[in-house]
Amino acid sequence: MNRPTNVDMNKKLIVFSVRDMEDDLKPVAMYIITHHIWNTVRKELRKRLLVIDEAWWMMRSEDTASFLFSIAKRGRKYYLGISTITQDVSDFLNSPYGIPMITNSSIQLLLRQSPTSVDLVQQTFKLSDEEKYLLLESDVGEGIFFAGLKHVAIKVIASYTEDQIITSDPSQILAIKKAKMDLASANEPTLPSQAPAHAAPGADTATTSAPRLASV
Repeated sequence: MNRPTNVDMNKKLIVFSVRDMEDDLKPVAMYIITHHIWNTVRKELRKRLLVIDEAWWMMRSEDTASFLFSIAKRGRKYYLGISTITQDVSDFLNSPYGIPMITNSSIQLLLRQSPTSVDLVQQTFKLSDEEKYLLLESDVGEGIFFAGLKHVAIKVIASYTEDQIITSDPSQILAIKKAKMDLASANEPTLPSQAPAHAAPGADTATTSAPRLASV
């Protein structure tokens, strides 16, 4: 790792993955990556969006949580938008840096919440009992969308193409993989079979004979 990066930061879409790293190393790796991105952002003023999936990894440590909070506060100055994603919003609500990050966000989207955290979510977002139970019983893609002081229940419906790209359902992933293999097999060129050369019954056959010796 102690070498110049070979990642071209001028690409339109750049993805850093820490999926295969040990859990204990993920917060450190995410900090290093985010710090590198932040340095790039400050060097050149350009419209960018930083999306941090599984951001709860950074909220586990006070140092990484503080750094993420700092970027969220200062990013606008450098034309940087930040989107943090986590499976359980309580990961942010239990951190002193997480609550101001949520409350200062211009847009929030709450999907299904666990019973252990829904009361804290209700208190933080000032939800009614009906909205609380909506988050407890919502299906995939259903939740509450917040924009400023207003919020409304929504259902996100992905297109077929979007669903094929973003799905994390193991059964769907296996089905997609099988469909691709079946399609590849169907598109493989097949060579025409060559029948052995046999004379058909009753067909004329050409014969050759040696020339006869003429005698006088």
